[in-house]
Amino acid sequence: MNIGSGNGYPSSALSNFAPHPFVFEGILCNSMEGLLQSFKFKSIEMQEYVCTLVGIRAKMKGKNKNWWKTQKVYWKGKEIDRHSDEYQTLLDNAFNALATNTSFCKALLATNDSPLTHSIGKSDASHTILTVSEFCGRLLKIREFLNK
Repeated sequence: MNIGSGNGYPSSALSNFAPHPFVFEGILCNSMEGLLQSFKFKSIEMQEYVCTLVGIRAKMKGKNKNWWKTQKVYWKGKEIDRHSDEYQTLLDNAFNALATNTSFCKALLATNDSPLTHSIGKSDASHTILTVSEFCGRLLKIREFLNK
C-alpha cells in the first residue's frame, strides 16, 4: 500500500499530512508533518507554532530551512544530530505519541497485513527529516503492536 495524501483510505489517513491531533512531550501537534517540520526550527516558540500546522501548510513552513547543511535538527531548545541514535529515539517517541490518536490507529489497522510503501519519499537521511524506511518501519512496528 503506497502511503500518500492523494491516495484513497486508509493510505491517505496514514500520510504525515493527515490531520491527526496528538500531544508530544506536552506540545499539541495537529499532524505528524507539523511536528517533523518543527524540528527544523531552533526557536521553541516557532516549533510550537509549526506543530499546530497541517498538511501542505506545515510542509511549506519548513521548506526553506536549510537544516541539511549542518545535519542538525532541534527539539525544545536542544540541537540534535540528524544521524544520531538520539534522533531515532525522538522519532520513535513522536510516532508512539501519534499512535494515541484513534483515527490514525483505525487507518493503520485497516491496512491489514499489506506491505507499506511511500513512493514520493526520500531514502537519503542527509536530504530528508524522515526517510521512507524510518517512516514505514515505524508504521509497521505500531501496526504489529496494535494487532497484539
